[in-house]
Amino acid sequence: MKIVGDSEHFKQPFDHDEEYVSRAEAKREIAVYQELGIKLVALSKSQIKKLDLDELLFDNVMKTKTIKINTEAYRRQLQFIGKIMRNVDIEALQLDIKNVLNQNSNESAKQNVAEKLKDQLLSEGDTAVQDLLEKHPQLERQKLRQLIRQSIKELAKKPDEASKSSIELVKYLRNGISE
Repeated sequence: MKIVGDSEHFKQPFDHDEEYVSRAEAKREIAVYQELGIKLVALSKSQIKKLDLDELLFDNVMKTKTIKINTEAYRRQLQFIGKIMRNVDIEALQLDIKNVLNQNSNESAKQNVAEKLKDQLLSEGDTAVQDLLEKHPQLERQKLRQLIRQSIKELAKKPDEASKSSIELVKYLRNGISE
């Protein structure tokens, strides 16, 4: 006598299939693509251009930026981006996004260092210039002193505004130190 629970009747076609993907697994995979699509859309245009995206994906990400958030069209567009991304190497794209985001934090760190150096140069004068030139000999003494002198003059006239020379000094320091 056969027991009902042991019967071949209860076996499913996917029980022995290695390539079978359940609907729940497929939905989880699609959700990963859509989350990555949301991260892509959140990036700025210059950051997106730095990524190596294929043309279709790039165009649709840029199109999504023009659609109002929290609308049905926006949601559908994100789903479409998720569908396009099924053909993209996810791990490589995630690594590229991470690099672009890290690159921006490095840029802001360089900016902060240059701002602190500028403040130090404006307050301490020639001693700070000498110390800076010892650490970074690629900088030009004459250009530094000229920018410092102009910044001090402009700040004396309008102390509450950022002067052109101060901005130039920060740019010069940022570019010179990073080399």
